[in-house]
Amino acid sequence: MNPTPDAPFPPSDGQRGLRLQCGYGTDRGLCREMNEDSFIADDPVFAVADGMGGHEAGEVASGICVRTLAELPQLKTGSRDATAGILQEYLFKADTDIREATGSRAGTTLSGVVVVEQLGVPYWLVLNIGDSRTYRFSHGQLAQVSVDHSEVQELVDAGQITEAEAAVYPRRHVVTRALGAGDEAEADYWLLPMEDGDRILVCSDGLNGELNDEQIAGILASEADPQAAVDELIQAALRSGGRDNITAIVVDARTAAGDARA
Repeated sequence: MNPTPDAPFPPSDGQRGLRLQCGYGTDRGLCREMNEDSFIADDPVFAVADGMGGHEAGEVASGICVRTLAELPQLKTGSRDATAGILQEYLFKADTDIREATGSRAGTTLSGVVVVEQLGVPYWLVLNIGDSRTYRFSHGQLAQVSVDHSEVQELVDAGQITEAEAAVYPRRHVVTRALGAGDEAEADYWLLPMEDGDRILVCSDGLNGELNDEQIAGILASEADPQAAVDELIQAALRSGGRDNITAIVVDARTAAGDARA
C-alpha cells in the first residue's frame, strides 16, 4: 500500500510535468500500549487515520478506513480524477463497515490529500473528519488547511477561549465528528491549486499535540528530504513527551511550471 519512502511517483499520462516525493512514518509513542493510527501513502492518496476506542477497537477502525480508501479506482488506474463526491461514497462505506465490525464501539479520524487534475492543472483535494490535520508548507510559511472537528475548536471559534488556552484545555482531545462513531460521517473538503515547491504534511494529533506550528515549520524548512523531515518530526514529538501515537506523511510537489523556470 505504501511506496518506497522518498521515491518519485511516476507521473500520470495527463500530468507528465508533475513529480511527487513522499516520506512517511508512524510510532506508538512513549505512553500508549499499541498504535491505533493507520495511513496510506500511495499516489494519488495520502491520508492518516487515528483510531479511537482502545482495546484494539481503534486500530480496527483506522485500519478499515485506510483499506477502504485503498479500494479507490484511482489507485488502480493511476488517474487523478477523484472528486469529493467519490471520496465521500467511500467514507460512508468505511463508516458503515466500522460500525458493523466494532458494534459502534470505535471510530476514527481521517485527514489527508488526494492529488487531482482539472483541465491539466494539478490540485490538492484536502479532506478531513475529526482532529487529525493537513498542513501546507509553501514559500516558507506553514498553514493549517484542515479545521479540527473538536470540542476545543468550537470553543475557539466561538471566542470563548484563546488558541493558547486551547493547547492545554482538559477536553482538547474530544472530537465532534468521526467515522464509525457519532451522528455525522461527512468530511470537509478543500480544493487548493498546487504550486511548485508545495510541501504537504498530514499527521495524527500525536504530532501536533507535542509540537507547535513554529517547531513544525522549522523542521519542514530545515529538512529538504521528505523522509528525513518525517523522521525528525516524529523524533521531536517523542522528545517532547510522545504521549500519543504519532504518524506523519510529507509530500513534496514539483510541477511543470517550476521545471520551466529552472
